[in-house]
Amino acid sequence: MNKINCLILEMFKFDEGAPELIQHFIKVHAFAKLIGSMEKISSYNMEILEVAAIVHDIGIKVSMKKYGKCNGKLQEKEGPIYAEKLLNRLEFKKEVIERVSYLVAHHHTYSNIDGIDYQILVEADFLVNLYENQNDKETIQNTYNKIFKTESGRKLCFEMYIIKD
Repeated sequence: MNKINCLILEMFKFDEGAPELIQHFIKVHAFAKLIGSMEKISSYNMEILEVAAIVHDIGIKVSMKKYGKCNGKLQEKEGPIYAEKLLNRLEFKKEVIERVSYLVAHHHTYSNIDGIDYQILVEADFLVNLYENQNDKETIQNTYNKIFKTESGRKLCFEMYIIKD
């Protein structure tokens, strides 16, 4: 079995008993992989993107247990430590772990997005969150205008939510 599938199964264990978290990261991973493929990113960036998409919300259960809440800042604070432990155990390369840790620590920060992996991760997360949160058309339109930068992410958002370009 490849490392990505092993990681997915490990995240199933990590998020055991929380099907909403598992469903979420599976969907974010699928959108991230699709956008990355459409954008023709390098295999190195694709590996980082896929790994980050799978573990991006690893801080949710930890934050809930520790603080009784799990806002974006707490996820960014708590998530990297657990992501690093898991990725080290699965023997991902050091540079992959470092970049994924950075992405986990910043995936709710939408200013100064540095890199195609970061941009696509944010777009994939929003494609899922806009639906899961049942956001209204105005919120979706504003998010589309402010967040979506890749041609592929914009296309998917446009087609999924039938918004104005």
